Amino acid sequence: MKKETNKNLTSFADHLDREYGKRGTKKREAYEREFEAFKIGVLIQEMREKQNMTQEQLADKVGTTKSYISRIENNASDIRLSTLMRIIQDGLGGHLKLSLTA
Repeated sequence: MKKETNKNLTSFADHLDREYGKRGTKKREAYEREFEAFKIGVLIQEMREKQNMTQEQLADKVGTTKSYISRIENNASDIRLSTLMRIIQDGLGGHLKLSLTA
């Protein structure tokens, strides 16, 4: 039996290239930065919820406000590395691992 393929389908990488340009272009790099910030907010929210903690409880543990935690989780605020480390280590009991790629 011959397998049918849908010629209208494109990969996500091709979609990104078409919508934001190839990697290295200003528009694509801006998209990639925004996406990384979005992922950090989602990871914090997921870890907080997994621990049955409210935004206010997390904020109290790290010495910030509920509204700041909310802004981070909703990708509406830039976050300093020192604050991110406090949230992850002191607030959530986790560890931050960073990697750099060229």
